[in-house]
Amino acid sequence: MAQTFRRHARYYPLFHFIASPITMLVFIWQAWRLVREPSTAQAIETVAAFAIAAGVFASRVMALTVQNRVIRLEMRLRLKEVLPASMHARIRELTVRQLVALRFAGDAELPGLVERTLKGEFATPRDIKAAITDWQADYLRA
Repeated sequence: MAQTFRRHARYYPLFHFIASPITMLVFIWQAWRLVREPSTAQAIETVAAFAIAAGVFASRVMALTVQNRVIRLEMRLRLKEVLPASMHARIRELTVRQLVALRFAGDAELPGLVERTLKGEFATPRDIKAAITDWQADYLRA
């Protein structure tokens, strides 16, 4: 199915539908057992379940952080290519969230969207995405 503004969020099934819910359920189950049957062994199992769940979530956060850093670099390079030289000095004024939203725009409309973004016309990254008319899909996201 083609990626659009309305359908561009990516779910990674192994994380979103398996690892995340299962580790949370195990942690909740262990915490419930700790409350019902307090013991040192149960406390250790609960802490271990929490550590595993935290590790699963931390791995997702780390992957998204690295992805955002790569997008920031990619977009700064792309903007140097498509923006007029007079706007190059303003590229660093764009936040990571704005750059992440702008990456879906085609090269032809990117300068106008950047200018509008820098003027403060968009309240959120979602507003930037909604203003894109030439949507460029990104299928390589983490």
